[in-house]
Amino acid sequence: MSDAEVVLKLEDVVKLFPGVRALDGVQLEVRAGEVHCLLGQNGAGKSTLIKVLSGVHRPDEGRIEWLGAEFRPANPQAAMKAGIATIYQELDLVDDLSVAENAFLGHEPRRFGFVRRGYMSRHTRDILTRLGHGEIPPRRMVRSLPAAGKQVVSMARALSHDAKLIIMDEPSAVLAHDEVGNLFRIIRDLTSHGIAVIYISHRLEEIREIGDRVTVLKDGRTTAANLPARTTPTRDLVSRMTGRTIEYVFPEPSTRERGEELLRVDGLGRTGEFADISLTVHSGEIVGIAGLVGSGRSELLETIFGARRAESGTVTVGGRALRPGSVGAAVRAGLGMAPEERKSQALLLGEPIYRNVTLATFTGYARGGFTNAGKEISEASRMADALELRPRDVRRPVRTLSGGNQQKVVVGRWLLGDTKLLLLDEPTRGVDVGARAELYQVIRDLAARGVGVLLVSSEVPEVLGLASRVLVMREGRVVREAPAGELDEDTVLDLVMAGSLQAEEVTL
Repeated sequence: MSDAEVVLKLEDVVKLFPGVRALDGVQLEVRAGEVHCLLGQNGAGKSTLIKVLSGVHRPDEGRIEWLGAEFRPANPQAAMKAGIATIYQELDLVDDLSVAENAFLGHEPRRFGFVRRGYMSRHTRDILTRLGHGEIPPRRMVRSLPAAGKQVVSMARALSHDAKLIIMDEPSAVLAHDEVGNLFRIIRDLTSHGIAVIYISHRLEEIREIGDRVTVLKDGRTTAANLPARTTPTRDLVSRMTGRTIEYVFPEPSTRERGEELLRVDGLGRTGEFADISLTVHSGEIVGIAGLVGSGRSELLETIFGARRAESGTVTVGGRALRPGSVGAAVRAGLGMAPEERKSQALLLGEPIYRNVTLATFTGYARGGFTNAGKEISEASRMADALELRPRDVRRPVRTLSGGNQQKVVVGRWLLGDTKLLLLDEPTRGVDVGARAELYQVIRDLAARGVGVLLVSSEVPEVLGLASRVLVMREGRVVREAPAGELDEDTVLDLVMAGSLQAEEVTL
């Protein structure tokens, strides 16, 4: 690898926005056929760097070399034409077009002014076969594909441009546990053909498995370059990202005894999603739910919160049954929820931070048809201080915050109200190591104050590290409930995957 050609080199790259030095002298070197991992907290400059390389932004200072020549792409099309493809975490596919139409979007082959659909289908099938997914029909609508299939289509689009470098932004974030291995197989095949990959992930275990070298960003600067991915100690990587060493990711649990029962779920069910679910959460207790994507865990939380209507069973809060399918009734009873898709389901991205924080308690700031914005800003600022929101200016649009800080805004919204029970669905999805540690502390502090927490996460160590009691879901049912101390990661993974493995054995 050390003898491979350097395909991309950045020297002292700077990108300025009003009041912000997003990139402050970045150094980066990527070689042909390697997986170069990019690490950094949210807000470290990774997204800006991606956009500079993909032609969305132009650097203000510094030099970029691509294939030995200076490189300043005027737009994303120019970057793609030069051989740099980007696969974003939120895939930029068109659902109502076919797989082949997405693969060749923007550079459709034509003859006499007509699109050569047969040519597109044949070449898309060849690319999909190369990616190990020849079973995906080129004429199938992208809308009907699962998340893993859509990601393969994004890779097919990159290869239709003859990409020499593919940038992957959190590619495993939308994948189930058993789909990540296939992603890594595809990446290894790409690099074996000399294609370079810049791999961005918050999951250090993935970087160990798939990466060759690591570059670390902090506050727009390169704090470490070309570290060996497999052998650099985790402590070193984390300290380079945060400027401090995080020895214990999970804060010490509260010594507070759990209090009275807050939530009781009895025999809850929805056809095709989950069946006969029963559980309890007490004051000051964190209860975790572990399960694969599709196990029914997110649907369960949404049903408890009233966003979906239960077909059987009851939800009781503080001894009183909740009206099924009523979010208003749940909020009045003291429930709050931070959903998995915070950008589309929980945040008004164009609105300021303070308006997002006060959303659930908005009527308290309105009188006579007018809102008291000063009071909103004051209360939101108090919450920003308590949660160590960065930056603290609550007047700026919430879309400008990193993922971890956006999640703090969602949690802070419920802390302003009289929330007794908080439902958290994938609270640290897309959140870096440092911000995770801060969110874990927030969750533990809530429990110490007597708030009950019901937590769903795809990451088994997160469930085991935060919760005192764990429910394991598989195919819509609870297959195990136990104190967290009686479970380990291997046991939980065996439980959540057993159904899938058994199904595979039946079909073979």
